[in-house]
Amino acid sequence: MARRYHHGDLRQAVLTAAVEVLGESGPAAVNLRDLARRVGVSHAAPAHHFGDRTGLLTAVAAQGFDLLADTLAEMSPSSDLLEAGVAYVSFAVAHRAHFEVMFRADLLRGDDPDLRAARQRSGQALDWAIAGFRDGSVDPVVAGAAAWSLVHGFATLWLQRALPADLGDDVRAAARAVAELLVRGANPPAG
Repeated sequence: MARRYHHGDLRQAVLTAAVEVLGESGPAAVNLRDLARRVGVSHAAPAHHFGDRTGLLTAVAAQGFDLLADTLAEMSPSSDLLEAGVAYVSFAVAHRAHFEVMFRADLLRGDDPDLRAARQRSGQALDWAIAGFRDGSVDPVVAGAAAWSLVHGFATLWLQRALPADLGDDVRAAARAVAELLVRGANPPAG
């Protein structure tokens, strides 16, 4: 006998289950049939909302970019590039499952309108922080790429436990210490 769906929002229930699977086992383990079983619906129900596995992972990535934008929007207007970088790393650690698919072009539909809108929203949230970092002598595109590379690389290395143990267990403190090198290097204290 088929089970009846009792959740209020099937789409969100499947997304939540997908995030759990991503957190437990990574992107390779995401399977629509398994997710349907987890949320107690027919195997065709998730396909109705997402089409296929790529559609589902694209929706997870879009949700991740929206969460990142929300995280950055919660920052104080007086926050600077350093604090935005620390917030980015904190987001990656707190939302590891999302972070692991957000930048995986091989898993996503890059032309998906929801994904594009969420990426743009999170990008705009980062632009204000990078704007304060620019001093006119650095190409803004290069400045943005440098800042993003630093915090994204740090977050990835932290999640893979590839950084020296001497950095400690506090990801925010470690990220702040590393990011300060970039900020101080570009804007040394007046003396």
